[in-house]
Amino acid sequence: MKTVLEVITATAEYFTKAKVESPRLNIEHLLAHVLGMKRMGLYLQFERTLNEAELAPLRTLVKRRAAGEPLQYLLGTAEFFKHTLKCDARALIPRPETEELVEHLLTEGKADDCAWKRGHIVDVGTGTGCIAIALAAAFPEARVTAVDESDAALALATENGAKLESRVSFLKSDLLAAVSGPIDLLVANLPYIPSDEIPGLQREVLHEPRMALDGGFDGLALVRRLLDEAKTKLSPGARIALELHLDQPSKLAAELTGYAEVKVASDYSGRERFLFLRA
Repeated sequence: MKTVLEVITATAEYFTKAKVESPRLNIEHLLAHVLGMKRMGLYLQFERTLNEAELAPLRTLVKRRAAGEPLQYLLGTAEFFKHTLKCDARALIPRPETEELVEHLLTEGKADDCAWKRGHIVDVGTGTGCIAIALAAAFPEARVTAVDESDAALALATENGAKLESRVSFLKSDLLAAVSGPIDLLVANLPYIPSDEIPGLQREVLHEPRMALDGGFDGLALVRRLLDEAKTKLSPGARIALELHLDQPSKLAAELTGYAEVKVASDYSGRERFLFLRA
């Protein structure tokens, strides 16, 4: 039988050959998951011998990770703003860039004159429910509607939002078709990858639902349609916050008319990522 440290060392080497990013971190997460402990707890048990009942499920997870299945799907959870969310192939994995989008809104919501923090917030394309849940937790006076067209994603979001069920409504809708206005804050991380770029994405990303990735010819098909539908449902002075891709914020901003404010913002890597609008 092998010890904890031997398993970590050998599997990290295997993951390196399989081109898994952060190989040691990945095996530590998987082993801690199998053993039912926190990852840092492994460092106190390096000499522990693992039995076959522990190694068998680990082997299965290791093979799946080496084949490109995302770590979050294997663990069944993802962290988002201190919320541990269920995460599986029903929805896109929450990403740091989306946390940045929420950070912008949390900062804006600190202002006393911020109207939307006490109004109706609509999260379109909610996926795991991460944005809706983070905003509902931060702004208890708001009424939050989380929308998705996918039954599977909506079921996952509903599971994640169970603790906030009284303040978050989960609604099946093709964009805003089933949503009643007025909307004070419209936030969306919609599919934005151009269709012809999808085959070249990382293998981990290709395990995620295609409908959560494919944004049409230039990646903006759904976003443009959302903005068009929103015109009749926004309250006066309403805010729109969008997560986009590469040069899309400036490209879309150049197309827009009739907004009191149009602001492009970059992520922490300096890449254009967000577009903020005021009706």
